[in-house]
Amino acid sequence: MSTTTFAGELTAADRCDRCGAQAYVRATLDSGFDLLFCAHHFHENEVRLRQIATRIHDESNRLIEIPATAALEER
Repeated sequence: MSTTTFAGELTAADRCDRCGAQAYVRATLDSGFDLLFCAHHFHENEVRLRQIATRIHDESNRLIEIPATAALEER
């Protein structure tokens, strides 16, 4: 569990509190603490997190983006 310092974009350095994979979701609790989750663990716990979190920052849509280099290779 991490303390809230800056609620900006998640980076590759942000890791899931459950498994250590790259985090794509930040759930901020009333206590001021953040829980970071990979997309898998967020979806596994989403119902309960939506009940207890004061804010959920979800960047899991980044998982479906095609990197620029991959798009060039497809041509």
